[in-house]
Amino acid sequence: MEGISKAFPGVQALDKVSFRLRAGEIHALVGENGAGKSTLMKILGGIHRPDEGTVRIVGKPCSFQGPREAEAAGVALIHQELSLFPELSVSDNLFLGREITGPLGILDKGAMRKKAKALLARLDLDKEISPETRLGDLSLGRRQEIEILKALGLEARILVMDEPTSALSDTEVERLFAVVRRLADQGVGVIYISHRLDEIFQLCRQVTVLRDGKLAGTGPIEEMDRAGIIRMMVGREAGEYFRPTPHRPGREVLRVEGACLEGGAGGRRRLVEDVSFSVRAGEVVGLAGLLGAGRTELLEGIFGARGGRFRGKVFLEGKPVTISSPREARAKGLALVTEDRAGLGIFPDFDVTRNLTISSLSRFVRGGILRKSLERRAALEAVEEWNLRVPSPETPITALSGGNQQKIILARWMLTEPKVIFLDEPTRGIDVGAKAEIYKRIDDLARRGLGIVVVSSELPELLALADRVLVLCEGRLTAAFDREEASPEKVMAAAAPGGMEMET
Repeated sequence: MEGISKAFPGVQALDKVSFRLRAGEIHALVGENGAGKSTLMKILGGIHRPDEGTVRIVGKPCSFQGPREAEAAGVALIHQELSLFPELSVSDNLFLGREITGPLGILDKGAMRKKAKALLARLDLDKEISPETRLGDLSLGRRQEIEILKALGLEARILVMDEPTSALSDTEVERLFAVVRRLADQGVGVIYISHRLDEIFQLCRQVTVLRDGKLAGTGPIEEMDRAGIIRMMVGREAGEYFRPTPHRPGREVLRVEGACLEGGAGGRRRLVEDVSFSVRAGEVVGLAGLLGAGRTELLEGIFGARGGRFRGKVFLEGKPVTISSPREARAKGLALVTEDRAGLGIFPDFDVTRNLTISSLSRFVRGGILRKSLERRAALEAVEEWNLRVPSPETPITALSGGNQQKIILARWMLTEPKVIFLDEPTRGIDVGAKAEIYKRIDDLARRGLGIVVVSSELPELLALADRVLVLCEGRLTAAFDREEASPEKVMAAAAPGGMEMET
């Protein structure tokens, strides 16, 4: 890709960017959200057409009129949100839209299964996954592998992977890396987009950094270091991102006693069992644990988002409360920033203004009529206060980067004037620059007297943000650490099944 430029209304997304990929190379593409990574890859994938510049594949200039032309040239994009159908079999998913038929046009299931088995064997998966397996019965990591196989079925020689590990466990990540390395050994060029710099150093040979739509740097990974990449991404030193400062907690604002939550198969399994904790005004409490430990379920249960399956006592500012729905939780001063930003956090059909105000629309009603001028004024104030990078409040929310979307969700909840806010994976899938802003916002909110509970799978992040760390394992509280005594080793020991148990 040479001299690629692309502009959208009010935004120069790419400005003369060049990018090169060799056969068999795993090449990292990094940058802040909004740096132009997705736009560059959408041009490669035929989704967008460049305003300037040339795309060449094996030296041949290409001007794709759409994704199918890019696929025919050997380009396959694997997006963060997988495009598979869980109710169909592995084989049906692999050949959806390009089914194999016999002479009379009848679907040849046998031929599809045979070819699916050959594709599975290409990545040494044929002994673990059957073509007849229902996709929904596979783990998320296995589904990711099926998405890769689907690309291989298109004879892909260039594979673009966008944040492929954002929802995978450590074991699944290692397995995915083995698959990607095997692809590279077979001559496939892999473009790997990730905000997780440790993954890039572990997996990639080459790295290209974009900043504000321009090429900030490119080179072999062995010539780079973490601080240098971050500096290229945002123009600041790595040390600026993590400045943990202790808070001075005040009165107790939330207390939970004996929290239990039924769930799992048939609703018979305990997802959370007998968990008690408290949060004080101006305090950040971290919830640590492995995937499936019950952290999200605990917060959603307290918030009334798990129906009637939550049991336990909840006290707000010392008074017992009953919360049976998110609406009740909001009315009583609780807020929840969900881990599923795309699915549950934003309202994709609305613009920035309505995404900011939708939880507090009653504030803008006068005489039974919604005053849009008041709503827009509040949105403009939030845009300025939260440093939102948007062309206007009327911009569609889906046009924004993940970091800006997350700040909008936080700003929306602050308009409801909560006493306690739950933040579930608040920095998942956003770049280091946006993370720094979120960290500062969390610190600011604590200093303004909010009680804050943070769930994060990034342990260094949690240890830096939290005044206290609570550890869950298989739905139970196994340890609690003050800021000074918390360490990665202690937290992980308490988070692992069979590790240390909290004394009662």
